[in-house]
Amino acid sequence: MMFKTQHGKYESNNIMQRNNVNLSGKGEQTIILAHGFGCNQNMWRFILPFLEKEYQVLLFDYVGSGSSDFSAYEENRYQHLEGYALDIIEICDALELRDTIFVGHSVSSTIGWLAAKQRPDLFSKIIAICPSPCFLNLDEDYQGGFEKQNLEELIQLMDKDYIGWGNYLAPMVMGSDLSPIGPGMSESDTLVHELLSSFCATDVTYSKPFAEATFFSDYRSLLPEISHPCLILQSSNDALVAVSVGEYTQSKLQNAKLEIIEGNGHCLHMTHPMHVLNSIQAFLKDDGHPLSV
Repeated sequence: MMFKTQHGKYESNNIMQRNNVNLSGKGEQTIILAHGFGCNQNMWRFILPFLEKEYQVLLFDYVGSGSSDFSAYEENRYQHLEGYALDIIEICDALELRDTIFVGHSVSSTIGWLAAKQRPDLFSKIIAICPSPCFLNLDEDYQGGFEKQNLEELIQLMDKDYIGWGNYLAPMVMGSDLSPIGPGMSESDTLVHELLSSFCATDVTYSKPFAEATFFSDYRSLLPEISHPCLILQSSNDALVAVSVGEYTQSKLQNAKLEIIEGNGHCLHMTHPMHVLNSIQAFLKDDGHPLSV
């Protein structure tokens, strides 16, 4: 099976290498775990062992992230979230996957909805962890959380002081202060430093376009077009996505359930993995594939 892109033709094995695709677990149905901006597939490790008991689990890195093939990066393609959605579609087609369960963190939720709109056959259910269709404050009816000028200044900081940008954003995303590395570090301290390392490990050439596509896009009009059953897992205290955004997203999707998880930060699958796992379990029970915990 081959696909034509601006980069040429890709055979299925090249797509697997391009996106650093890893398959594990057992089961007839596949769960796709899609990481958020600045992250990589390793950040699913807390729930992975439980999912592997009942499902085939697909992990991958978007081109320009993690251990993907950076030589496959196409500037025009990855300036928009549709380019990342195409990664997912091509991976599914290369492996001949249909009716998968898609789990997206943050912007990957929107990327998953974009893929679902184009190819509804690929997913049976969608789980969105701390999603936002738009991070901008646009009007009285929609407050995404950030003024455009503030986001522009944050993006400019990536060029001026990449480490400083990471030091500012990582604690905000994880919902914990950036403490000095040392023997007294807590688990939350370790997670903040892991996220910071992930942010700073990616060249700004690739991370900046992804950041711009993430924070300046407005996909609110996409939501009513999605008919798949969706579960939204929203943090009760998320500096990036307020509970009101989760409520808005749930109200605009055709068939969605919203669950508020008491906790801090934007990475519930890392800070509250068992709660996330239990919520996924309850959501998927109707499919006859309960998870073993």
